[in-house]
This record gives sequence, structure tokens and C-alpha cells, in this order.
Amino acid sequence: MWEYEHGIETTATPEAIWRLWADVENWGTWNAEIEKIEISGPFEVGARITMTPPGDDPVELRVAEAVENELFVDEARFDGLLLRTVHRIDRLAPDRVRVVYRMEITGTGADEAGPQIGPAVTADWPDTMAALVELARR
Repeated sequence: MWEYEHGIETTATPEAIWRLWADVENWGTWNAEIEKIEISGPFEVGARITMTPPGDDPVELRVAEAVENELFVDEARFDGLLLRTVHRIDRLAPDRVRVVYRMEITGTGADEAGPQIGPAVTADWPDTMAALVELARR
């Protein structure tokens, strides 16, 4: 298994962060690594998201878990690998939260492929998360 986690503290409310997460079609406003994105229906368990990074092939995601104002998990499958990304809001104080993104890569060959794939997928997380919480604070 390969894993990576990044967190950022903010005064943005969980509700404001959730609204941005649930508005999938507008993820590109705070995530520069999205050229095009579509969702198959409401932002809930089972929804399919097709995300196209700039100059790359589309990536198919499935929402595996969703708890409003707390977390959502998306999963992508590639060649026997499962890329599972947890997006979580931890309440630290009444006016402060920590937004955490965690990726876990499991499956056949994850020990070899994870260190190659994972850093490329997660490299933009600090910038993306900073943009997310900045927009949520407005």
C-alpha cells in the first residue's frame, strides 16, 4: 500500500467547504488540475465523476462515501489498483477546522506503482486545498 495525507487549518465553516465539494461541476474554479469535469447525478454515494486533467485522458471516479459537512471518499480503479481519496473535515474548535485529503493506493503492484503514481496525483494538493479554503472563507 502507498499512502499520503495533507491537511490545512482554516476558519472556513464545514458547510462552506461542503458546498464547494458538492458543486462538482465547478471544482475547476479552485482546482487548476481540472480541465473538464462532469458528475452523473447528485453528489452522493454511487455518483460517477469524470474528471479530465489538462492535456490528459479523463479519469473515472466513483463517490464511495459521503457524509454532509464531514467527508467524502472517491475511488478510481486502474490496472488492478484502487486509488482511494478521503476528503475530510475535522472540527478543531467552534471556529476552526482542519481539511484533510488522504490517498491510499492498494491492489496488485501497489508497492511498486504507488510511489510512481501517488506523488504525481497528490503534488497539487497543497495549492488546491489552499484555494479551496480561501474560496470557502469568502
